[in-house]
Amino acid sequence: MSEHDDSLFERHEHALEKAYEVCPECGSELAIKHSKSGAFWGCVSYPTCQYTRPIVEHQKVEDKILSGSSCPECGHELAVKQGRYGMFIGCSNFPVCHHIEDPNAGAEEDKSQLVDCPSCKKGQLHEKQSRYGKTFYACDGYPKCKFVVNFQPVAGVCEECGFSLLVKRNMASGEKLQCANKKCGHFQIQ
Repeated sequence: MSEHDDSLFERHEHALEKAYEVCPECGSELAIKHSKSGAFWGCVSYPTCQYTRPIVEHQKVEDKILSGSSCPECGHELAVKQGRYGMFIGCSNFPVCHHIEDPNAGAEEDKSQLVDCPSCKKGQLHEKQSRYGKTFYACDGYPKCKFVVNFQPVAGVCEECGFSLLVKRNMASGEKLQCANKKCGHFQIQ
């Protein structure tokens, strides 16, 4: 017979210790509880003992200054920071300066594919991603212009209402062009 691996059992014993933790305040058992904010560890002696702590303890990352960089708005150095939606590069002079680097600044965007904004007629529509990973197209004149479409914009005029933008839609019958005006929604005849 071959020898067994003791490290496997040690890992499981460690897992059992975690499953039966004791409250540091009263010595009772801790259990996973749920609230509208999510799951957390809580003392089973509640409401007598109100000890709680998060299940996953996030580590706070200190801002890391990027030497040799400067904020285009105020001249202070830029820093790698941790925010609500992940890591980003921003000005170290926050809250006086609110500059945040565009994550797509280095990306080459094909200028021939950019479409003029039909709302403000000054900006162009750029591809963006929501915090959930969904693609949308917004005017680069934001926040003055809040025009946005969820499908790829195509230069053209609606034959029904005359709106100056069409969007490309992938339908069951194939690719179609639709008026970007939400009140119209007319599909172009191709």
